[in-house]
Amino acid sequence: MRCMVIIKATPESEAGAMPDERLLAAMGGFNEQLADAGVLLAGEGLQPSSRGARVCFGRRGRDVVRGPFAATRELAAGFWLLQVRSFDEALAWAERIPNPDGATFEVELRPVFDADDFGEAMTPELRAQAQRLRNRTDDPS
Repeated sequence: MRCMVIIKATPESEAGAMPDERLLAAMGGFNEQLADAGVLLAGEGLQPSSRGARVCFGRRGRDVVRGPFAATRELAAGFWLLQVRSFDEALAWAERIPNPDGATFEVELRPVFDADDFGEAMTPELRAQAQRLRNRTDDPS
């Protein structure tokens, strides 16, 4: 199963504060552990919401709202995408996220849907399309 580990924003991350060398080294070591275990599919930090935008969809079309966004606790500051055997395995990895400075922060874990989760709505044609897209993104050449 794939699982997204979402690093929640903090007032510091939203202010654009960059991590220090100690935290970068700790996170780099953790990322190495994830990669060595074969569970890391992707992982990145995100710029503050002041550099982002939201596109809001409705019956009247689309509206673009530029950041910053007020509800810091509801924003993401980074993520890992993991390929694990179970949700409990993803949770065990999340519990190992380094926190060398004892900072207060939160991560959220969310399983990623697989084709089988969509039942009969995921027709053979749609499964084939999803596989073609996955192949293209796995090997963009």
